[in-house]
Amino acid sequence: MTPAEQIRGLYAVTPQTEDSARLAAQVRAALEGGTRVVQYRDKSTDRALRRYQASALHALCCAHGAALIINDDVELAMEIDAHGVHLGREDGSIPTARTRMGPHKLIGATCYRLLENAQRALAEGADHIAFGSFFVSTVKPGAVRSTPTILTEAKRKFGVPVVAIGGITPENAPTLISAGADSVAVITALFGAPDITAAARQFNALFDKVKVPDETKPKAV
Repeated sequence: MTPAEQIRGLYAVTPQTEDSARLAAQVRAALEGGTRVVQYRDKSTDRALRRYQASALHALCCAHGAALIINDDVELAMEIDAHGVHLGREDGSIPTARTRMGPHKLIGATCYRLLENAQRALAEGADHIAFGSFFVSTVKPGAVRSTPTILTEAKRKFGVPVVAIGGITPENAPTLISAGADSVAVITALFGAPDITAAARQFNALFDKVKVPDETKPKAV
């Protein structure tokens, strides 16, 4: 699938845990709710655990026709043949990742709240871009806030998949979708829900319900 086909709807970002069985069950539930892309995010230094968990999630994603993206770690992504990698400002070189991983892997870039970051990331080889944080997040409570208008501007200017992240819930997601977000990255409101499958379905259903204005469409050239 192309990035435009894969990066749409709910983008599930995993919570960090040493309980591998529970993590796999949570991700399976999200996939059963229609999730098409999962990001494995673990900041621990336990390399063996991270490789074990990532491999298990990769198998689950493949079985459900979804993509597994590894946060911050090109080496791990290559070891398990993940579908892609996501890189932040201090997480390594996008050109190096593209050269090493090849033309067909997904590479996402965190652009915070600056279009200049997105333009540079795309020029260096990224194929989708993420902006945030949009709302108060328990994962990154001190993150600088973005406004939904940047999603509209980025979609119109670049025409690539645009991901919104940061404190997103089913209640506030429509604002971001209507502004142009192709996907919403969620941790707490998904994996902290009493019914993860139902929560995933609720998020994904929003993308069929919310009207996206014409101004988010790329400019004709």
